[in-house]
Amino acid sequence: MKLKFEANQGYQLEAIQSIVDVFEGQLLESGDFEVEMSPSSNQLQIGSELLVGNRLILEESAILKNTQTVQKRFNGVHQKKNTETGETFGTLELAEKLDGMHFSVEMETGTGKTYVYLRAIHEMYAKYGFKKFIIVVPSIAIKEGVIKNLEITKEHFAMLYNNPEMDFHLYDPRKRGQLKNFATTNALQILVINIDSFAKKESNIIYQDSDWGVPIEYIKAVRPIVIVDEPQNMETPIRKQAIDNLNPLCTLRFSATHKHPYNLLYKLDPVRAYDLGLVKKIEVDSVFSEDAFNDAYLRVLEIKSKKTLITAKVEIDKSDDYGLQRKALVLKIGDDLFEFSGKRDVYKDGYILEEINTAEQFISFSNGKTYAIGQKDEGLLEEIMKYQIKKTVQNHFEKEKKLKDKGIKVLSLFFIDKVANYRTYGESGWVKGKFAMWFEEIYKEFQAKSSFKGVLEYSADEVHNGYFSQDKKTGVWKDTADRGGEGGSSKDDEQAYELIMKDKERLLDSNTPLRFIFSHSALREGWDNPNVFQICTLNETRSEMKKRQEIGRGLRLPVNQDGERVFDQNINILTVIANESYESFAKSLQTEIEEECGVSFTGRIKNAKERKSVRLKKGYELDPNFKDLWKRINQKTKYNVNYQTEELIKEVARVLKDVAIAKPRISNIRVRLEMNERGVETQTITSSGQVIENNYDLSLIPDILSGIQTKTKLTKTTILEILKRAGKMGDVLINPQQLMDEGSRIINEALKKMMVDGIKYEKIAGSFYEMREFENEELQGYLDKLVEVKDQGKTLYDHIVIDSNIESQFAKDLEAREDVKFYFKLPWWFKIDTPIGSYNPDWAVVFEGDKKVYFVAETKGTNNIEELSPSEKMKILCGRKHFEQFDDIEFKAPVTNFGEVII
Repeated sequence: MKLKFEANQGYQLEAIQSIVDVFEGQLLESGDFEVEMSPSSNQLQIGSELLVGNRLILEESAILKNTQTVQKRFNGVHQKKNTETGETFGTLELAEKLDGMHFSVEMETGTGKTYVYLRAIHEMYAKYGFKKFIIVVPSIAIKEGVIKNLEITKEHFAMLYNNPEMDFHLYDPRKRGQLKNFATTNALQILVINIDSFAKKESNIIYQDSDWGVPIEYIKAVRPIVIVDEPQNMETPIRKQAIDNLNPLCTLRFSATHKHPYNLLYKLDPVRAYDLGLVKKIEVDSVFSEDAFNDAYLRVLEIKSKKTLITAKVEIDKSDDYGLQRKALVLKIGDDLFEFSGKRDVYKDGYILEEINTAEQFISFSNGKTYAIGQKDEGLLEEIMKYQIKKTVQNHFEKEKKLKDKGIKVLSLFFIDKVANYRTYGESGWVKGKFAMWFEEIYKEFQAKSSFKGVLEYSADEVHNGYFSQDKKTGVWKDTADRGGEGGSSKDDEQAYELIMKDKERLLDSNTPLRFIFSHSALREGWDNPNVFQICTLNETRSEMKKRQEIGRGLRLPVNQDGERVFDQNINILTVIANESYESFAKSLQTEIEEECGVSFTGRIKNAKERKSVRLKKGYELDPNFKDLWKRINQKTKYNVNYQTEELIKEVARVLKDVAIAKPRISNIRVRLEMNERGVETQTITSSGQVIENNYDLSLIPDILSGIQTKTKLTKTTILEILKRAGKMGDVLINPQQLMDEGSRIINEALKKMMVDGIKYEKIAGSFYEMREFENEELQGYLDKLVEVKDQGKTLYDHIVIDSNIESQFAKDLEAREDVKFYFKLPWWFKIDTPIGSYNPDWAVVFEGDKKVYFVAETKGTNNIEELSPSEKMKILCGRKHFEQFDDIEFKAPVTNFGEVII
């Protein structure tokens, strides 16, 4: 199977545009529409080698202004509200300085961060002619992921950008001429490099002289745009200096959890990603012991170091006047758990605290037992892990049954910390460990159930396998060491990551039996398969990974067998099978998100035990009110867009006339190249800047008409008339690139508005939304997002699934009012096509006052359409035009309550 990529996802385009617009006004160095008046000045020479690099002509003041414009634009759309004062304020802090040309983009895990920066590379190449890009990664796992993304998006970007000449490479120090080729090739070049390949000068080949010179000098000379993936892992002085040593034109930083978000251009935090349905919903299926006090339970909560005292906070089972209870205690060296527990015999032998290690965050007792922070020791641990596997398999069978006919394969992922628990190697070869044996026993049990007959017909040993590091000499799987939270970093680990990435598409194929995957927890960063629906962590000895790391492997939206993303929120649910209570897991995840992102995630993590199926009313299709309502709205439509070219010319010319086109500046840096025993080195002599006058020997004049035509699809005749009426023909010789950019932007904004104003819908003969889809759809919801229906005679289901408090109150009003004869929420598949994506209205209502009226309504937080986002506003306006084609249907949007519907 081949993954397909959606080219028009609004949030991704917004992020890409935010990056590209930082360089607004930069001249196109060489592109499809360039008329070259003189040799390109993005070339320089080392010895006899002609290098092709990036050249920036904008002054820093212009880039700072562009940055602030981008941030203001974002803040105008995405605002926060002070709950106490009611005041709104911008999400992004406006830049006051450029911080060494560092810019940041924050995007939640699973929303396409890598896609965004790869497409931004192509945009900057197409618009400005920037050719040299370096992607710096902190770990092997991320490196393999980036290379895989470059491979699978190549065809997609070739189609979007007219098949540009482009090469990408993984830095290999053994290829001594690789960086020279990177610097001399006159085409788009992308180099992926691990930070450890050039962080330390004394040990890395990149700083050593060779027949090709000093490799890093080639990079420095071409001033690459450096993209840093997960920069929070590269904040040490050595790593920061290493990135500076690349002499970047600018540094673009991408992460979900920035430590220092320099000049933040775009922010998609976990809350917005979750609420927009860009990632899976998260539910927790908890497995934990209760009243199991027959063994020595212990959990390390915290280690603290003060000037005179080091302490450890632990949780144990303590006996007191109220009986046995789980209590948190603060211990110091020499404390005896036997005494602290109320002299319980289970803590009698060897539970005297001997060591508190603050560096490695563990404690040790006199019996030799060692515990890391977060680690738990309890007598029922094996029973708990076996039950975790059982709940994972049960959840898997339920989802496989639900999604099989929709062409969506379900994967379940087990993270373990000891390979031997899954498979060991004995004298006669491989032997199944306890996890594998438990799994096969449980799988057979569920496969034999009549309710799951035919769901999975593969044998137990076909559907599970392991992905672990492998010893090169013996071929035996081995445990992976987690280096500083960045995952495995050895050569053997690298091979494991490569296998995970290589098998990505194969695992998505329904014809591949493998569905249950066991992998080492230290390899977790390598897993980003979109069809992971269950994650179960079965760790015996190690401290718990962060909750965001745990869920991050399953947040991506799934794909079907055609490689297309699935956006159905009834399907997109990630279940975490946790060995702790739902409340504990949710609290930990909420705390992490609030600490790392500064936003509250409260209420968004769901308890699997509170998930409820919503039942469709039997005989619904016979209800006369439903039949009357449905036949009025169930015909599909198509749209055509008509606008008057003359009106477009007038509007664009009016706006463009007031845009000031500034003369570009050119910066000059004089560099001396010296040959010495270390190879070729550069030394800056002087730098200066000046305004470019109308000197054709220094300028590159783009073909303005062709450039704007490509971005807007208008005819050259129309574009020429716009420029004439706006009085901008003379500006072609002042700053042609800015004129092309501004003209394209203003035309596209005017076109969007005119498309909505001029849109016309017509019914498609013989094409209807099928009533039987209600029976095919299995609705589910959580108790806090369900409104129970008391009178099911006037709606379709026994519960209403709602998204907000406004929807909840709206549903309650509909049920309570006697003049509402029938109502239901329109299903997700009831979609109206619009020029900016499909639109799914909220409600369909039958109201009977003086006469019977049929409504379709859209609930929002405001009834003022001007207060909605541009996208929401345009979709509602299209909705109005759509419903104009239907007799006896009134479309009311936006509304905040039912009273506004019947006004």
